[in-house]
Amino acid sequence: MHQGNQTTISEFLLLGFSNQAEQQNLLFVLFLGMFLVTVVGNGLIILAISLDVYLHTPMYLFLANLSFADISSVSTSIPKMLMNIQTKSQSISYKSCIAQMYFLIVFVVIDNFLLGVMAYDRFVAICHPLNYMTVMKPRLCILLTIIPWVLSNIVALTHTLLLLRLCFCDNNTLSHFFCDLASLLKLSCSDTVINELVLFIVGLSVITLPFAFILFSYICIVRAVLRISSTEGKWKAFSTCASHLTVVLLFYGTIVGVYFFPSSTHDRDKIGAILFTVVTPMMNPFIYSLRNKDIKAALRKLIKRRTQQKSLRSSHERAITPSDLPTSSASSGLNPK
Repeated sequence: MHQGNQTTISEFLLLGFSNQAEQQNLLFVLFLGMFLVTVVGNGLIILAISLDVYLHTPMYLFLANLSFADISSVSTSIPKMLMNIQTKSQSISYKSCIAQMYFLIVFVVIDNFLLGVMAYDRFVAICHPLNYMTVMKPRLCILLTIIPWVLSNIVALTHTLLLLRLCFCDNNTLSHFFCDLASLLKLSCSDTVINELVLFIVGLSVITLPFAFILFSYICIVRAVLRISSTEGKWKAFSTCASHLTVVLLFYGTIVGVYFFPSSTHDRDKIGAILFTVVTPMMNPFIYSLRNKDIKAALRKLIKRRTQQKSLRSSHERAITPSDLPTSSASSGLNPK
């Protein structure tokens, strides 16, 4: 434990990526673009699922929750970074930093649990297709949606309460673009053994347990698919979970690279953090829309409906001309002299 000049920290400094003006402008445009693509893409998926009755199924209920978590995740970190670039300020208040850390933990953890829940849905659909509607009842689907949110908030609250008991000394500089729990622990001049132990145990459990469940589900799915006699039937069964499997590989691949093979350089850690906090949420809409016929059909239907509404509105506005409007004399019942 390092004993330093213990002072009351009122703010932290987020170093971000670069202090050079040219690179700052490039970073602003790049991250603003990724933020907008993530919000619009995931927002369209939520809108398509909510408006298309055909998509009111367990799988798309879980997908809508995943899209909402992805929007919330990027909205927690990116806007603050963009504001700091614009204002040429690196500061974030102590309370804002703790709040940002809390919600980032919530949304990263819930992604883990939701991917596990979606794997269970695919397991039931492919391995027990005749019992799917019997097993995936509305009550169970609601529970499978609520439980991940509750557990993720418990995990985040545990880390936050343990962090609040720590003291911070002179150094308030974070070599990151958001308030990362591991980085905050390094700044503390209190004993962080308990925090690090809880971080290791809970973090390992949160990552490995859903991943082990996903792995088990896909082993059963592969065995069930291999028992299908026709090639067309095998492809159809596998295509229903191809999008989910792609997201799983992207999400867990980046997390393993960041946390299980940490780098000695801060830049590589930042790039790894970008991959699973920004790039993965941005890629999810593309993966699910490009590889999922139902989502593509729902998005086309949504765009077609919006286009028709605009066309009808334009036609209605063109149909109302000044000659169609009653004159003041006619409306008053008086003849002009």
